[in-house]
Amino acid sequence: MTINVGTTDRILRAALGAVLLFLAFFSGLPAFDAGIVKYGAAIVGVVMLVVAAVRMCPIYSIFGIKTCRV
Repeated sequence: MTINVGTTDRILRAALGAVLLFLAFFSGLPAFDAGIVKYGAAIVGVVMLVVAAVRMCPIYSIFGIKTCRV
């Protein structure tokens, strides 16, 4: 497992993950009342936070993309 997510990418992913989790569970917006949208946003938010934490993106690995300095 090689690191392929850089610092800026990591910060953006963590922020997006936190925003999606907030929208899914605490925003009270009508768009997030539907179960599929709420839990879809929650799953994507958790995946974003996990990728930010481990600094390894499987999709980046498939396409050979690296946003970190080596």
